[in-house]
Parts: sequence; C-alpha cells; structure tokens
Amino acid sequence: MDTRSYIINDIQPFSIDSDIKEVQLAFNQLTYTHVPVERDGTYLGCLSETDAHCFDGTKSIHEYAYAVEGFYVRNNTNWLDILEAFALHNSNIMPVLGKNNEYLGYYELGDILNLFNDTPFLNEAGGIIVVEKGIRDYSFSEICQIVESNDTKILGAFVSKIENEVVQVTIKIGHTGMNSIVQTFRRYNYEVVSSHDEDTFLEDLKERSDYLNKYLNM
Repeated sequence: MDTRSYIINDIQPFSIDSDIKEVQLAFNQLTYTHVPVERDGTYLGCLSETDAHCFDGTKSIHEYAYAVEGFYVRNNTNWLDILEAFALHNSNIMPVLGKNNEYLGYYELGDILNLFNDTPFLNEAGGIIVVEKGIRDYSFSEICQIVESNDTKILGAFVSKIENEVVQVTIKIGHTGMNSIVQTFRRYNYEVVSSHDEDTFLEDLKERSDYLNKYLNM
C-alpha cells in the first residue's frame, strides 16, 4: 500500500528556540500527542503534550532539549512498520522524512489504521480462530498447512500475544471447514482459545449422550 498520499503538512515544526508557551497554546488547539521540532530547518524530533504542559512556559524548547523524542518514519516506510512506530512511541502523529532527511509532514494514526481496515483480514467475510502453543513449538508454516489442508484459504494471521513462553496466533479464514480446522489444530497440540458454535454443539451432544448412558445403566 502506498501511504504517501496520507502525508499531512498543515503543522510545521516548532523551532528549538520557540518558547514553551507557544507549544502549550498549540496543544490547547490540537488533538495530537506530540508536535515536531526542528533546528535551522533540520528535524530533531517530537515534544509530547504531557512534557510541554509540565515545563516553564517562559523558557525555550532548547532548555528542555532532552525531552525531544527523535522518532520518525520515511516516506517509503511500509504501512505495517508505520503502525509499529506509532505503537512504540505511544503517539498519534508520526513525522515523515524524505531520503535527504527533509521534513515532509506527518501521518495521523487514524488514517493509517484505516488502511488496516481495508485489508482482507477485516473487510472480507470469514471466521476467526485463536490458537496458542509454546513459543518453541508453534510454526506459521504448520498453521498455514493445517488450514489449507482443510481446503480453506487464510485471509490473515498475526501473533496477538506472547506471554509465559506461550504464543497466541489469531487467524482469519474463509467460512468453510471451521470445525474440521479446529479439530485439526487440537490434533497438532494447539490449544484453541476462541469459542466456536460447533464446539458448543458437540459438547451439548456429549452431555446428552452421557446423560442417556447414565439413565440406561440405572
């Protein structure tokens, strides 16, 4: 996906010599978590709203230069890497630099998230399976094999959690073969943590069968 059309340039970087009061006033009118800062036309980084409102408004940004965070992406950065940058820096604005480090503008978090909304993972009809397995034992190639061996296509998959040496993978598949895929995952020692109607139906049948056996053996 080409993200360059989403670059916004209606906010120019503050000079490092600007008063903190100017930044505070700007934040009062903006909904962004950060604003860009430059020195003599060279991008330095971003100053956060939290820091700006804690600083003395009569002083310059230069006196708080240690608080300027030097994050940015390039204008040819992949959209997934852009999303990661947003998450790593807890920001809803991401400065964009060209190949010569010139400031081109910024991405807004909502615009990049909308790109994700346009992927088949979200906008194609299908079913979701969430599985877990030990971090040393799981394999994306095995996960794909399990789904495709049941004549179903994968629309998307990602690691949704890693905790206590256990990896959780969220998979979106076509609607067909859900129950057989779930059972195949279990045969391969994956724990299926998502709930499925087929499972509920099978559990209900088992309960009824157990009750019937108990009744017949009375």
